[in-house]
Amino acid sequence: MTLTITPDHFTEIIAHARAAAPRECCGLVGGTEGGRARTVYRLRNIAADSQVTYEAAPEDLFAAQRAMRERGEQLIAIYHSHPRATDPSPSETDVRLAYYPTAVYFIVGLGNQEPCLRAFHISEPAETWRPAVFTIEESE
Repeated sequence: MTLTITPDHFTEIIAHARAAAPRECCGLVGGTEGGRARTVYRLRNIAADSQVTYEAAPEDLFAAQRAMRERGEQLIAIYHSHPRATDPSPSETDVRLAYYPTAVYFIVGLGNQEPCLRAFHISEPAETWRPAVFTIEESE
């Protein structure tokens, strides 16, 4: 399945990464069963060392999940940033903490002039990851 986000979703995720830098940002993307994004949910990163890892504030996570249920959305993606990366890929920590095997994991790299958004399927039990396909197009 190809995940689809809108230009506005892309802009929101990049803006969140830039606002959080040099710390990592984190958030969720809610959408349809078919993989079309509807809502970006910014979460606060409460990790002890937020410049190199992320941990979503539990109250933010619960509020986002509650909002998704109320809107009839599913969790389709999780995003975070690697502020210094030019071509981001999952770290060992990202793989170890990938508890949502059906979600796509977006990682924003801010190390170049232009931000870089990459998507991945991560298998925590298998300790592997592979690129995921996503498109950016206007909503229907």
